[in-house]
Amino acid sequence: MFADWPGVETGSAGLAPDADEPLTPEHLDWADLIFVMEPVHRRRLQTRFRRHLKTARVICLNIPDDYAFMQPELVALLKARVGAPLKERAPRRWDPTGSAEPERGLGVRGSPWPSA
Repeated sequence: MFADWPGVETGSAGLAPDADEPLTPEHLDWADLIFVMEPVHRRRLQTRFRRHLKTARVICLNIPDDYAFMQPELVALLKARVGAPLKERAPRRWDPTGSAEPERGLGVRGSPWPSA
């Protein structure tokens, strides 16, 4: 959903044991920003991965995690709440050729992690 933003790399992983992509310390080491839907997700993240969160900023979106995947209302909320922090991190000058490299990755719900 945010993978096309200039200068942004996105990834998605979950805290649930049955997540399609379970969150690992490597994901957290890679990310500058980590977005969680609810305060309970932030607490779980901090409880399980506290020592891996030293450099990443964790942002709680305060969106109930009860929407269907890509439900239009969810997409609208995500765009509204994730947009500002991403704009802060984007390069000042966007290179439309895509050659501008982001400083590090951003953990954003909705896209696979970039390959190493």
